[in-house]
Amino acid sequence: MTTFGTVPARRLGGLHVLTDARGGQRALEAVAAAVAAGAPVVQVRAKECTDRELYDFAAAVVAICLPARVTCLVNDRVDVALAVGAAGTHLGATDLPVAAARRVAGPDHLIGGTAREPERARQLVAEGADYLGVGPAWPTTTKTGLPAALGPAGLRAVAEAVDVPVVAIGGVTAERVPELLAAGAAGVAVVGAIAAAADPGAATRKLLRALAGASGGNR
Repeated sequence: MTTFGTVPARRLGGLHVLTDARGGQRALEAVAAAVAAGAPVVQVRAKECTDRELYDFAAAVVAICLPARVTCLVNDRVDVALAVGAAGTHLGATDLPVAAARRVAGPDHLIGGTAREPERARQLVAEGADYLGVGPAWPTTTKTGLPAALGPAGLRAVAEAVDVPVVAIGGVTAERVPELLAAGAAGVAVVGAIAAAADPGAATRKLLRALAGASGGNR
């Protein structure tokens, strides 16, 4: 089986579709369209919603992903990820430490960390991170208060420091995918490129084609 680091490729995938729990039914419809189009990973984000709202939304996303064998991750909240049966959790700099989340979730739970510098990346991998989210690759309006964009050179520095998959996020478009993969990214994460698209399914297929073309056919 082809693997990225120690993680089976079928579990991690090259395209991570991020969806906000505040999005309600429209967001669920976008997730369903992305999954139907072949998206291998969906990540649920919790921004300014209650724990119950997040739980209900994440459970609905898992219900979409599970029959399609799509990996569902929950951003920030390992407790919610475990409660809804998600495959993993992505942790930011101010969330539960990766090592602590690993103790809670066990060895089979996918855990991602967020890094911008090689030293931090190596630390997160040592703590048990299965993959790293790195960004913003380019300036983005989806999230405010972000540090300066890394660009391909910054992404490459992190990717070369670790032996786990690096997933680029921030300002990602299909046109930028080849440059990101050439810099060492194993995949890309997108928010608005799919969630805000008039046709989320078509947007998903465009990104998957870009990933397949840039990687020689590996999604």
